[in-house]
Amino acid sequence: MTETVTAPPGITAPGVNPTGVVLRRAGMASFIGTFVEWFDYASYGFLATVIAVVFFPGTDARTALLATYAVFALSFIVRPIGGVIWGHFGDRIGRQKTLSLSIFIMSAATFVIAFLPTYESIGLWAAGLLLAARLVQGFAASGEYAGAASFLAEYAPDNKRGMMTCLVPAGEAAGLLAASLFVAILHGLLTTEQLHSWGWRLPFLMALPLGYVGVYIRRRLDETPHFKALEEAQHVPQTPVIELLTSHFRAVLIAFGGTLLNAVGFYLVLSYMPIYLSTELGISETAAFIGSTASLAVYLGSIFLMGALSDHIGRKKVLMACSVLFAILTVPMFVLLSGAVFTGVLSTGFFIILGVWALFGALLSMNGGTLPTFLCELFPTRVRFSGFALSFNSANALFGGTAPLIATWLIGVTGSKLAPAWYLVGAAVVTFVAIAISTAGRAGARLKDE
Repeated sequence: MTETVTAPPGITAPGVNPTGVVLRRAGMASFIGTFVEWFDYASYGFLATVIAVVFFPGTDARTALLATYAVFALSFIVRPIGGVIWGHFGDRIGRQKTLSLSIFIMSAATFVIAFLPTYESIGLWAAGLLLAARLVQGFAASGEYAGAASFLAEYAPDNKRGMMTCLVPAGEAAGLLAASLFVAILHGLLTTEQLHSWGWRLPFLMALPLGYVGVYIRRRLDETPHFKALEEAQHVPQTPVIELLTSHFRAVLIAFGGTLLNAVGFYLVLSYMPIYLSTELGISETAAFIGSTASLAVYLGSIFLMGALSDHIGRKKVLMACSVLFAILTVPMFVLLSGAVFTGVLSTGFFIILGVWALFGALLSMNGGTLPTFLCELFPTRVRFSGFALSFNSANALFGGTAPLIATWLIGVTGSKLAPAWYLVGAAVVTFVAIAISTAGRAGARLKDE
């Protein structure tokens, strides 16, 4: 049944029917920003063992890796703050202007990383500069995902919103896939010495031209129909975050819990897994990156199917089914991974690893391809950017960016290679409860315009 929307006085919930050209531009603008963001994050994660040596030498391998992941996790501290700030501007001055600025800052900060001096040059100051660049990048990125999803959802027709909004997680997956391929090529073509001296810088150099393309496309787009309706009715909120926390606090809590599985699962399955397989299970780095590429390809190929499915049966059903499957299958799949005997890329053990990893990618696409639309439909237009950004970034700051660090620490403390699996199961249970108590995510629902 279609949800009825009651618009505030003076506002008519717009029937979105933009031309194909406008939809393509909106889709490309949303895709490119998330691509740049996750190409950087994935490059950092996939090169973690190299960065550990470059910036944290003189310590044992696990400690250096923990320090590298700590910098990765600390860059997420600013994300809730960034979510509040970017959400404020996104709900006050519009999605288009805010997104153009966020991708510019994000690309510039990423580009700077390519020129940072190493520990060998300036000692611990190198790690400090790396952290500073990551903090700026994290701040800018905190407005990217929520803003891009809101932007697309407010352009898309009601019956195709899930499918169109999938371009945002698809940008994530494509960025990860490109980074995985790029890093795999680096490992294949360069020696260890070359990787440590200059090879690790190459992925970050690409941020500037990619960011320029994103800014150019976004500046040519109009504001979304939903936000225009608010402006025309002079109904734009003065303090979106205060309104969000006073009038929509329950929705914020649901969004936070609903994001938990995505936050933990995304970083464990698509970012941390190559390092887990190589450092904990003894698989070669080349084989790990081949497996990562296969998993990402499955994830990317499945996202649009899940978005289309959610348009037909609703976001809530897809997200709850995903949570149940993760809770049931995660530990058995990790048992299969730890029991696989790797003797080469043509060995039976490696094909078992590929199968498990691909299944993880397919399961994660159920969540990743559906969650952005669910979060957009959870909040009204007045505070949509703020609600999405605050809840999504808070969950990722506390449980997503820290996932590789926590997984590495849990293995060290418990001595069990299954520890990350139980962490992922816990996240799935919390998300199931949050989605189950929500009234959003029904098939055919319109965006709230009050």
